[in-house]
Amino acid sequence: MSEHAPRPTAPSGRPADIPIRSPRPDPVEPVTARRPRTLDPRELGFTPQRPVPWLAPLLLVSTGLRTLFALLFGAYLDKRELQSALPSRIHRQVGPDGDLWLDFVADLGDGFHATYSVAWLLSRAELEVDGERLPRGQVLLMGGDQVYPTASGEAYENRCKGPYQAALPQPPAEGPAPVLYAVPGNHDWYDGLTAFLRVFAASRDAAIGGWQTQQRRSYFAVELPAGWWLYGLDGQSGAYLDDPQLRYFEEAATRLTPESRVIIAVPEPSWVKAVDRPGAYDSVDYFIRTVVAPTGAQVKLLLSGDLHHYARYSGPGRELVTCGGGGAYLYPTHKLPRRIEVPPRDTLMRRASHSQPYDLVARYPDPARSRRYAWGIFGRLPLRNPGFATLLGILHTMLMLTMAGVALPSIEPTAQRLFSIPLVAMLTVTMLGAAVFAKPPSAGGKRHVRHWLLGISHGLAHLGLAAAGAWTWLQLPFWDAQWPQPAVAAAVGYGPVAGLAASLLVALYLLVAGEFGVNLNELYAAQGIEDAKSFLRLHIASDGTLTCYPLAVDRICRRWRPEPDAPPDAAWLGPEQPLRVRLAEPPFTLR
Repeated sequence: MSEHAPRPTAPSGRPADIPIRSPRPDPVEPVTARRPRTLDPRELGFTPQRPVPWLAPLLLVSTGLRTLFALLFGAYLDKRELQSALPSRIHRQVGPDGDLWLDFVADLGDGFHATYSVAWLLSRAELEVDGERLPRGQVLLMGGDQVYPTASGEAYENRCKGPYQAALPQPPAEGPAPVLYAVPGNHDWYDGLTAFLRVFAASRDAAIGGWQTQQRRSYFAVELPAGWWLYGLDGQSGAYLDDPQLRYFEEAATRLTPESRVIIAVPEPSWVKAVDRPGAYDSVDYFIRTVVAPTGAQVKLLLSGDLHHYARYSGPGRELVTCGGGGAYLYPTHKLPRRIEVPPRDTLMRRASHSQPYDLVARYPDPARSRRYAWGIFGRLPLRNPGFATLLGILHTMLMLTMAGVALPSIEPTAQRLFSIPLVAMLTVTMLGAAVFAKPPSAGGKRHVRHWLLGISHGLAHLGLAAAGAWTWLQLPFWDAQWPQPAVAAAVGYGPVAGLAASLLVALYLLVAGEFGVNLNELYAAQGIEDAKSFLRLHIASDGTLTCYPLAVDRICRRWRPEPDAPPDAAWLGPEQPLRVRLAEPPFTLR
């Protein structure tokens, strides 16, 4: 008898395979993303961006063309109708104790230092403000304009996703992962919402760092604790709400009861913009009147960004809050109307709701500080926008040379006429450009006489500066030198001086025009003020009380240090300068 047992055979008579047991592998530690050790973009995975130079010539042309394209063809590129094919989900967010903390931030995708300062604060497990501990929001709501100046995949990576992933690389080690919802603003719409949907409504890789994205469309409805609801609307730059979106919210509204309270996040503070554009609030009013009001539920809070400051209007049973301080340049508060009527009485909507007065009860920064920022235009405009100053220098040099050519007493009549042709053209372009600059067509709203007067005065001031430059030029020995010495002297000597002088003239115009409510946006966009940021932290208690904490950051951090040895869910970069947060106004409550 053999010493070895016979090998088992399969039914076919062939030897059967004998299973081989391999040793059980050791437990594998979860893989965590490699933390950067430097600020090198190759380690960060994105490129930190400088603030957008809003008066840069190429950017002005590019943004102007995109804005014009969006205005002319936006209806044809509107993807909201197509979103009816995407999953239709009504979400629910309730904290483990029956309450909920919710953060709101808007207008965030600009320069890295400002954007990351706010993102870093939002990612903290808690913030201590005036002796009170405020836990991180279990929900983060982004209120529009998540990227500047125009939407693209690369822009979102560098100006939004990258900074927020660096602030919260992965979900916290303890507790559930925070979730994220986003409302598209006008800058998100410049590519027809393509990049926005890929970033915030994707079914794969549905996360930005530790924040998990939930929505599958550009709008959403979220059930919150204690009868509260959050509706995020997609207004497509002031257009009517599309039919699939209305059907979605009508379905969500079937869950509302007369005891329900609703927060509506909209892309722009149309209640303020309706002062100049009475139709701006029509879509919001229509939505409240036809979707929410029939259920008996009450809209207690309207939230928006778009204007880069904090402001709250209070009225009968409702608060209107603008909080666009997530990273973009500061917008002034000292010109906000003290009282508004919502909806405005001069709206053309035939069945508008009854107008109610709303008073401005809080704003950040305060009016005095806002005015002081305006005076910084003289230093910041040429410093932040060197390309704009260069362009002005070139234009003024050309204008001066044509004026000098016409004024030369020794020039031949034929040549003098040749100089006169470009001079007339440049005079026309200068005056027309100044008039359009005083009230850009894309700005919409009412065109008052003051816009024309200020625009014409601005144009005449530039012509006066050019005439003074031509007179000065003719007093110098360059004008009758042998060619090309006059052109070289004008380009090297006159151009830079004229560019600086013209920049200061534009700064003076913006400061004066701003006092009349004209070109306010340009007055502050040209400065690119990164400080004075703001965001909201809201708490819904289990008894239904909503408390809103408006938080202000007086000064952002501009120096960061890598923290490669910190825990996996800790921020990649820590501030080297103190980053303090305080209340922009005392907390207010809604019930």
